[in-house]
Amino acid sequence: MRQEPITAAVPLVEVRRGPLAESLHMGHAVICDASGGIVHAWGDPDAVVYPRSSSKMIQALPLVASGAAEAWHLTPPQLALACASHQGAPIHVAAVEAWLADLELSEADLRCGAQPSRDKALKLQMIREGESPCQLHNNCSGKHAGFLTLSQYLGAGPEYVLPEHPVQVAVRDAFEEVTGAVSPCFGIDGCSAPNHATTMAGMARAMAWFASAQPRGDTLSRAGAQLVEAMYAYPDLVAGEGRACTLLMRAALEPLAIKTGAEGYFVAILPERGLGVAVKIIDGATRAAECVMAALLVRLGVADPAHPDVHRFLNPELRNFAGHLTGEIRPLDTLFAA
Repeated sequence: MRQEPITAAVPLVEVRRGPLAESLHMGHAVICDASGGIVHAWGDPDAVVYPRSSSKMIQALPLVASGAAEAWHLTPPQLALACASHQGAPIHVAAVEAWLADLELSEADLRCGAQPSRDKALKLQMIREGESPCQLHNNCSGKHAGFLTLSQYLGAGPEYVLPEHPVQVAVRDAFEEVTGAVSPCFGIDGCSAPNHATTMAGMARAMAWFASAQPRGDTLSRAGAQLVEAMYAYPDLVAGEGRACTLLMRAALEPLAIKTGAEGYFVAILPERGLGVAVKIIDGATRAAECVMAALLVRLGVADPAHPDVHRFLNPELRNFAGHLTGEIRPLDTLFAA
């Protein structure tokens, strides 16, 4: 299905060198409340975008809601890994490998593809020792271990990434339930699983659904609450050392679950406020998505701008090869305006 190009984006972040704004990042951002209503919006709330890995907690919903997680005695760390875009560090690799072993499966049963570890020490060690990366190092291997768990529970076949597979049908149904709309299309993600598109408002609405899940008693909401609690309890498993998701969750002034996605997407779940946030930078720049997310967390009062792990994304300094300060990245004032 052909979609129109993303339109009506607004300036959100500028990159300054000396007295001039050298670059400008445009995008969309939406904050929704527990009712699904839009509280604040920048750009076009109706822009249809792939949320990429920001949707992993939605993709993990059937794993928990179906009863598969309980049947396999999955722990909160495993649920955090199911929502993760992890670093491929030893802690992540070992945990996914052990999870697969519990299923009597192996790395070969994954369908996410091999990816070099993003953990610098491990990557260099593997290069020195002549080891090749495998699928366990893929940042999506935890999500795929969750898919395999659900597939086994359902008695379905091994090709769990196919759009027509029962696992992906369940994911699509959950996605449309929490976004409140039929997804107009899907694309194949970097890990080979379908990634369903929705509007910016739809994704913010979904995050607000997660944020307000705890008081509700239905099966899907209980699953959502479990996943959110696992994410903010184990931020090191959701991403990794030095990553925005992990550092901002650790620095938050209250429970917070946030998740990055490729091509400048970012979402946040604020359980104590029943709010959901979705951000998309249309040029795909991660630096801008992280800046906007940090700015909105500050705006909402859940992050202290003076905290070093907030400041490093909110207003990072730019330095040249000699170490001299040459500029900065900063959010536009419109992100803080009433």
